[in-house]
Amino acid sequence: MSVSHLQKSTQPAISLNQDVICEGWVLKKRRRKMQGFARRYFVLRQSGILSYSVDPKHPDIHLDSSNATFHIKCLSVEDFDTWMAAFSQEIHRDRWSQDIGSVFSMFKKSGNHATNEDGTSLRPHLDSNFHIHLQRINIALEYLKSQHAALLISLHATTPPTVRGSTLPMTAEEKVEGLLPSRFSTPFSRRSIPMSSMTDLSDGGPVEWFDAEDNVGEEFILEDPTPDEEKARPILESASSSFGQYESASSDEEDLVPPRTVGEHDPSVKARQVLRRTHLPSGPVGDEGSLFAMLKNNVGKDLSTIAFPVSFNEPLTLLQRTAEELEYHALLQQAVEANDPVERMCFVAAFAISGYAHTRHRSGRKGFNPMLAETFEDVRMKFLAEKVSHNPVVIAYHAEGDGWVLNATSAGKTKFWGKSLEMPSSFMRNLMMGTKYLEHCGQMRVKNTISGASCVIDFKQTGYWGASNEVAGTVLSSSGDVCARIEGKWDDQIALTLDSSHLRILWRITPFPKQTLEYYGFTAFGITLNEITDDLHGKLPPTDSRFRPDVRALEGGNVDEAEVQKARLEELQRDRRRRGVDRTPQWFRQVGEDWQYTGGYWEARARGWKESKVEPLW
Repeated sequence: MSVSHLQKSTQPAISLNQDVICEGWVLKKRRRKMQGFARRYFVLRQSGILSYSVDPKHPDIHLDSSNATFHIKCLSVEDFDTWMAAFSQEIHRDRWSQDIGSVFSMFKKSGNHATNEDGTSLRPHLDSNFHIHLQRINIALEYLKSQHAALLISLHATTPPTVRGSTLPMTAEEKVEGLLPSRFSTPFSRRSIPMSSMTDLSDGGPVEWFDAEDNVGEEFILEDPTPDEEKARPILESASSSFGQYESASSDEEDLVPPRTVGEHDPSVKARQVLRRTHLPSGPVGDEGSLFAMLKNNVGKDLSTIAFPVSFNEPLTLLQRTAEELEYHALLQQAVEANDPVERMCFVAAFAISGYAHTRHRSGRKGFNPMLAETFEDVRMKFLAEKVSHNPVVIAYHAEGDGWVLNATSAGKTKFWGKSLEMPSSFMRNLMMGTKYLEHCGQMRVKNTISGASCVIDFKQTGYWGASNEVAGTVLSSSGDVCARIEGKWDDQIALTLDSSHLRILWRITPFPKQTLEYYGFTAFGITLNEITDDLHGKLPPTDSRFRPDVRALEGGNVDEAEVQKARLEELQRDRRRRGVDRTPQWFRQVGEDWQYTGGYWEARARGWKESKVEPLW
């Protein structure tokens, strides 16, 4: 059950009416799609009946169905605790319950047993259906025992599971800081993972219950499970949340079959199961120096032509920083799976905005300029980047997934204008004094080249008052009609606007590590980019950025060695250019103003780079 806050909420209370255990206002998901949640008055009675109404004075609607799914949200954390205590009282009263199967499967968080003032347990009123209820309880218990035994067997036969859809190991969430009042100033610790459990009761077939999700695109759109979804193999998941660790397990016997070793054929599958580091070998060493002093004689110039000392760098190349823009590539998979073209456009727009999220704490340092023909790969999304031009600096990159392919060229110029540093659609503020920060402002257009539909995204400039980093987008049809609107923050979350009071979350940022400011402001994803994991040993080409000695030295905190190695690499490149043997791009070719992936990289990688013309650059 997710928790959200609603102003002027009435907190539920343990009722003085002996027939009522708990009553109060909660949010119930409407049955029709795209309608969000509605405020309803719920009542839990001693008989085990949970009912609700539009108003406490109106007749109740009883919830008595094993074939329907009801999604409800509490109005606050306190409401959640109150309702959970009430459900726990109903569930655990000496194991007697009107329908223990339904309630137990819906809620994973249990409270304490309810007791009277004298310390004795509350006793239920036995009714004529006592034997039926007891039979249901015994069936459920026997089923749980068999499930538990089968799960133990499967755990011995398989490796520890990983979080589904995540390219990173779970990390500690950052502390919640005060935010400016905004529609999207939600704490980053408010995260949850959808949970489900299958139960086969004596009065019906398999029924699946879902908690209301809180951090993915299905927060307000929760559809009934399809037959394929019911047969799909769920993966044990865990995530940090304000309520602790949750786990979900399937009771389907098919789940006990060990997974096939598809990673042997697809390296991206194996890469997503690799345990990755959560911190760098060293943080920044020494002062980064005065950036203004370096730039004051270069006003209006392209900074890619200016040599900076290593103290101004971070231990990543521009190729690796390009990969950071694809951290949330799962949004493209959601776009592929979307049937509605407007919904698909919204997911693609959310992906485009999410590419800025990693820059929240990145304002003082720049990435290393790659050598010509230098490459970087990330098999988690089959990403490949290569520097294809030295002057001007042009980086081409390609990525692909199940049903989507991305080709892009990065050739933006960075210029200094006296008080701020201008990058494409971005500014670095407070260069002379104060705390430096990045501000992204301007417009971005995402266009469907087939249908003509588009999404115009406006990165709003921060004023003296109000929230910062806000983004608003409008989805337009080919004729210019407004189809949908999205809004949010590029460093927090993006949501689809359903109406004036309901939103559907499309994307939410992964919390930064607590020590992010100690490690160049990197995200958890960025910390992993220069790591050579076990699955990469013997697989990388000699041109990969992970082998650069200057970057590796800076990552280890040896600034002097990094400076020496950087000068050596630059001299090697100048020497190749003087001798007319400078490297040429191998995996991309120029088509007009763009560069396109020619293919063959992953095939050459599978052959161990035999018969390929890949030569070291350092």
